[in-house]
Amino acid sequence: MIAILRFLGTNCEFDIEYACRLLNIECAIIWHKEETLPLNTSLVIIPGGFSYGDYLRSGAIAKLSPIMKAVKEYAYNGGFVFGICNGFQILCEAQMLPGALIRNKNILFHSKMAELKVISNNNKLLKNYYINQKINIPIAHADGNYYINKDELESLKENNQILLKYTTDINGSMDKIAGICNKDKNIFGMMPHPERAIEDMLVSKDGLAMIKSICENNSINIKYS
Repeated sequence: MIAILRFLGTNCEFDIEYACRLLNIECAIIWHKEETLPLNTSLVIIPGGFSYGDYLRSGAIAKLSPIMKAVKEYAYNGGFVFGICNGFQILCEAQMLPGALIRNKNILFHSKMAELKVISNNNKLLKNYYINQKINIPIAHADGNYYINKDELESLKENNQILLKYTTDINGSMDKIAGICNKDKNIFGMMPHPERAIEDMLVSKDGLAMIKSICENNSINIKYS
C-alpha cells in the first residue's frame, strides 16, 4: 500500500492518488498530524505543492510535522520513500537526502515540459529504464535549483546516486541534476512531476511508467485492468 502524505498547502496528493488508481494500486492519503504510518505501507510518497506556503524555505516547516518522524523511522529501517518537487525539498530539509533546493537562477517560476536523461537505473525507481534514455516530464517550481558542494557532488557520482538530469540548463541546478537518491537507494527525490505525465491527453505517459516501475520493483501488487 502506498501512503501519500498531505501537508497544509500540498496540491498534488490527488494526482498521485489518481495515478495509483490507473494502476489499481491501493493507496491512502495520510494527514501530516498523524504520528504513524499504516502497518501495510510499502512506499511513502511525499507529493508536490507549497507546504506551509513555502515560508522560511520550501519544506522547512513541513519537516517538523509529526508524520515526518514516522517517515524517518520507516526509511531508516529500509522502507521506501519518494519525494516529488516539494517532497524532494522536504527530504533535503529533513536531511534524508543531501543537498538543498534553492531559488531558480533567473528568479522565475518554471512550469513547462522538461526533457530528462536517465543517469542511473541501479535502483527501484528507474529499474525499468535504460541509461541515457530520454523522458519527458513536466516541472513546476520556483525553488528547483539543486545545490550541493563539490565534495558531496563527487560522492553522489561515486555512489551512483544521481538518478536524472535535465538535458538543458533549466534552473541552474548543479550538474543539471533533476533527481537523486540516498546511498542505500531507498529514499528518492526529484523535482519534475511524474504524476502529471500519466495519460496521452497530458502529452506524455513517461511519468506513469516511473510510478509503475517503483511499485513493480518494490513488491507492490499491481492489478492490470
